[in-house]
Amino acid sequence: MSQKHDHEIQNGHFDTHAAARRVVTAAGFEPDINQSARAQLDSTTSAAPMPPGVRDLRQLPWSSIDNNESRDLDQAEVAEALPDGTIKLVVGIADVDALVPKGSPLDEHAFANCTSVYTGVDVFPMLPEKLSTGLTSLNENEDRLAIAIETCVNQSGDVISFDVYRAMIRNQAKLAYDAVGEWLGGGNVPDKIKGNAVLSDQLKLQRDASQRLKAERLRNGALELETIEATPVTKDGRIVDLALVHKNQARDLIEDFMIASNVAIAKFLESRGRSGIRRVVREPERWSRIVELAGRYGTTLPADPDSLALAKFLAERRAADPERFPDLSLSVVKLMGPGIYALDLPGKDPGGHFGLATHDYTHATAPNRRYADLVTQRLVKAALADQPAPYGNEELASVAARCTEREDAENKVERTIRKIAAALLLRDRIGETFDGIVTGANQKGTFVRTIRPPAEGMVVRQHEGFDVGDRVRVKLVSADPNKGFIDFEGRGER
Repeated sequence: MSQKHDHEIQNGHFDTHAAARRVVTAAGFEPDINQSARAQLDSTTSAAPMPPGVRDLRQLPWSSIDNNESRDLDQAEVAEALPDGTIKLVVGIADVDALVPKGSPLDEHAFANCTSVYTGVDVFPMLPEKLSTGLTSLNENEDRLAIAIETCVNQSGDVISFDVYRAMIRNQAKLAYDAVGEWLGGGNVPDKIKGNAVLSDQLKLQRDASQRLKAERLRNGALELETIEATPVTKDGRIVDLALVHKNQARDLIEDFMIASNVAIAKFLESRGRSGIRRVVREPERWSRIVELAGRYGTTLPADPDSLALAKFLAERRAADPERFPDLSLSVVKLMGPGIYALDLPGKDPGGHFGLATHDYTHATAPNRRYADLVTQRLVKAALADQPAPYGNEELASVAARCTEREDAENKVERTIRKIAAALLLRDRIGETFDGIVTGANQKGTFVRTIRPPAEGMVVRQHEGFDVGDRVRVKLVSADPNKGFIDFEGRGER
């Protein structure tokens, strides 16, 4: 046992909270604010008031859908059916900048971290909870300033117009993905929707809008993936399981709205001749391996990256084998490579988003939890007010690079915490054999994620010939919760 981690073991009990803080700090995140930021936070006692010229939209039936446990609410939605069959969708994004101005101590703290870190054990917020879950969160039955992003989608799924403006809104119903998704799929009616015809009609109209948006994206070659996300489940401070997050109609609805809104913001800044930060996912780094994987299913993909052909193949596999589709999705995601933030100059294309099949994409919909979104919000507000941009191009490029680096660090933290949780679950199962899928094969090593439980580890012996997407059998040889290490020995393909 390393002395460094002795404090995480008390009476044989592993302190997952101490471990999470250790991993987050080791990755360069700052879990605590400094004295200057504390003073600013203490002096911030109320939500931002409504300034002149802001539209008062509090009377509209706004609602939000998020995770059951989410309290940092960045967006709320409302829709209206127009006489010609077009649906006007308005997404309200929390105006975080109103209470966290550029260059303030809290802004500097947010820039240091660039993102909230969700470990499944604890949340390490980019902004203190007094703001992110309180005064800048679109909480139920609270008046909040917002950036309204309006998109009008016709019956064919085309966005025929968009608009961006400032508004005061009031979230009338905080809803959760699982309950709304079950209801939209024909299941039980959530309590907040029972007897509320306005909200019920709203959500059905929003579903119609999202289905139009998704259908158009799929026609353009957007990839519809379904990766398995494993989240540690704790009880009385102990890891008891790894829960899987599955897609449903409510998650799809919000995803469709966020994509449409992020595209609208990118186009808005471009239309005003303003620089911004784009979210870029370039063509897959290992397209040849994706072609090879498709060939195993009898599908021939083009030699050069082609999102439409890949989307068609994925749709066919989802229909043919929905149970194993998440494994295929994971392989494709790993082979595509990570997304990055990049400077977006007016009239110049920094690159598109291969997975979404769009060239106009930014991140603007989560300013409480992502710094790039907060920066974009300031750029939008300056453009709306016809004021000079608050950031120069060099500064934006620097912010983009920092956000990319911190996002990579956050992903590593989340993987490490998942591995700690998995090691705690598996440490009494040394010697057992598991079915798995190869998730990584490079100079850093060969990695496999077991199917049940969904735990990822390194294959330290007998991994010759393993490559991303292979289905394999592995034997567990060690599990160390302190380091988050899980080691397997390869037993061949399955």
